[in-house]
Amino acid sequence: MKKVHNFFAGPCVLPQQAVDKAIEALKDFKGTGVPVISISHRSKEWVQVMDECRALWKELLNIPDTHEVVFMGGGASLQFLCVAMNFLEKKAGYLETGVWAKKALKEAKGIGEAYAVASSADTTFNYIPKGYEIPTDLDYFHITTNNTIYGTQIKEDLDCPVPLIADMSSDIMSRPRDVSKYALIYGGAQKNVGPAGVAFAIIRKDALGKVSRYIPTMLNYQTHIDGGSMFNTPPVFSIYVMYETLKWLKEIGGVEAIYKTNRQKADMLYAEIDRNALFTGTAAKEDRSDMNVCFVMAPGYEALQDEFLEFAKGQGMLGIKGHRSVGGFRASIYNACPVESVQALVKCMQDFESMKK
Repeated sequence: MKKVHNFFAGPCVLPQQAVDKAIEALKDFKGTGVPVISISHRSKEWVQVMDECRALWKELLNIPDTHEVVFMGGGASLQFLCVAMNFLEKKAGYLETGVWAKKALKEAKGIGEAYAVASSADTTFNYIPKGYEIPTDLDYFHITTNNTIYGTQIKEDLDCPVPLIADMSSDIMSRPRDVSKYALIYGGAQKNVGPAGVAFAIIRKDALGKVSRYIPTMLNYQTHIDGGSMFNTPPVFSIYVMYETLKWLKEIGGVEAIYKTNRQKADMLYAEIDRNALFTGTAAKEDRSDMNVCFVMAPGYEALQDEFLEFAKGQGMLGIKGHRSVGGFRASIYNACPVESVQALVKCMQDFESMKK
């Protein structure tokens, strides 16, 4: 079988070790003789996985005791609503840096007063806004740390005068973060920490209980803290793959080690985009994402877009077509994307340039 290189934006490449362990668990979960998708979530074998998975989260991200980790269904899209239900009492501010930030803001507006403090919509979200002031009368300020469609990323932990909430769906565990600066970090798992089907939330416990409204049981973060993420039946298979993915991350040196690898991959690919006459990057250089590298054909070469896509596919490059809303190309180089795949994409771009110049 021809070697393929997976650059899909999510669901995306997972560590082969985690995939192999998941296949084993589908046949026999921890020697029970039962597939992991058939095991009781109340069994001691499963409870052990939940406890160890939660502990891995806390260890890998240095999560302080002030915070708790929960696993939920519904993906980050349901979290948009959970955020507003649990934290919005009077007014909330959002940093509008892309489609997902806009969708999060939309849900908040359905609950109460919420608005964009700053936005990069004026240039199709190709940069991270700067120089704005965060009002001190907000219940919270919401950011999206990485923008998969446009290839921009907030790389520092903001000093925020109000509770800071972050959607880290597509860059969680990819770089060190100071979790203590956040009232809430949430996201879908299907980029860096597992498959689709489970969302994570890292919640500062004393930030809850500040709203006067009734919060529906399943949308209430306190429900999931109190229930150990098992108030209802959890998505066992998705959590199991997450568990094996985090074990892999720990074995290779943790977040610090993968951050160095991620920087190496991103630097390599951006260097080729900047060198190659046929391509040009779309995001402001200072805001370029380490996770989603977006680029287009350079002026004068636009007609070659479809030809390059076909050429790249023939070389085993999968998932590099840009999001339908922006076009061009996007290479998602999450944690489990090997350096060799990025090297192969760089060579593919160089070979195409040699053919056309």
